[in-house]
Amino acid sequence: MTEADQLAAADQPAAADAPERHGPLLYIGGAGLLAAMGVDVCAVVGRHIGLHLLGSIELVQAAILVASSAALVAATLSRKHAAVHLLTDRVGRTARLTLARVSALLGVLFFLLLAAGSLWIAADLWNGQEQSELLRIPYAPLRIIALLALLAAASTQIIQALRGPRT
Repeated sequence: MTEADQLAAADQPAAADAPERHGPLLYIGGAGLLAAMGVDVCAVVGRHIGLHLLGSIELVQAAILVASSAALVAATLSRKHAAVHLLTDRVGRTARLTLARVSALLGVLFFLLLAAGSLWIAADLWNGQEQSELLRIPYAPLRIIALLALLAAASTQIIQALRGPRT
């Protein structure tokens, strides 16, 4: 496939972008968002009727972590991260392909640095029995979810960098 064909294919939606392909991620993320919304609704209604839901913020934070982790992986798989094309729209095809690969490799570096920082914090606090204040939600499983999402995004970006634009 020529570079022109690769660039033309990169502008077309790929079959891999079909929502069915990322169905489990959509359901996991959707469940997290629904859980966060449900807890928040119960907390607001409870405040108005005098029944306070203690720890609602902790539950919402845990649900949002799950939803955002699923969204991060789904966006990476679909190559739908935010991008500014100010420079890439003004260069030639070869430079555009090179910049796409450099961008993917920088994405890998970004995700790996976030994963390294998360791993460092998790390792430092692993034996500390770290948990939320009111509901005693343990943070270790949440840190593992975040770390796995970052590693999944990094490995996906590595594959995308090696393959180049979508074909």
